[in-house]
Amino acid sequence: MPAARLWQSAAMLTLPNLLTLSRILTVPLLVALLWPAEVGARWTTGYALAFALYCLMGVTDYFDGYLARAQGTVSKLGVFLDPIADKIMVGAVILMLAATRDIAGIHIVAAMVILLREIAVSGLREFLAGLQVSVPVSRLAKWKTTFQLIALGALILAGAVPHYPFVQMIGLATLWAAAVLTLVTGWDYLRVGIRHMD
Repeated sequence: MPAARLWQSAAMLTLPNLLTLSRILTVPLLVALLWPAEVGARWTTGYALAFALYCLMGVTDYFDGYLARAQGTVSKLGVFLDPIADKIMVGAVILMLAATRDIAGIHIVAAMVILLREIAVSGLREFLAGLQVSVPVSRLAKWKTTFQLIALGALILAGAVPHYPFVQMIGLATLWAAAVLTLVTGWDYLRVGIRHMD
């Protein structure tokens, strides 16, 4: 029996699942690169390396899903881990950018909207899964994710190139666009959930 379980565990470690796991395991390194050596300090090289790592994580996010579908190796583990990997990465980056004041002032509101929606939707999905109700990802939700990833990438890049303020402006503008789409798509999920609550 233990040998059978070991074989089953090894079989779940397909290339798509390994790519997803690599995103989760890379988050601490991403945080370390954004971590300021001292309050008010900015390590532009760290931001540049963080941006490169963030882009690499984005590439693995695309390829893990693509490979799983292409190879017919979509697994329950992959379906479980993929959204978690995305949420861990997004949450960690938002918290670090807020800590370094790359997201500050009124822009914290947009970041909070995104974080709170991720937590709320995760709880709602768990609730609906218990009722065996699946909620497909809408096209608008995919646009939300796209704006969110562009925003955070631009804000990381802005730390690497502080002499180009338009990069930060792009990051903050797309952060607000993501926040608006976050509210719209969050409400869509909530309406589905309310229909299944007695």
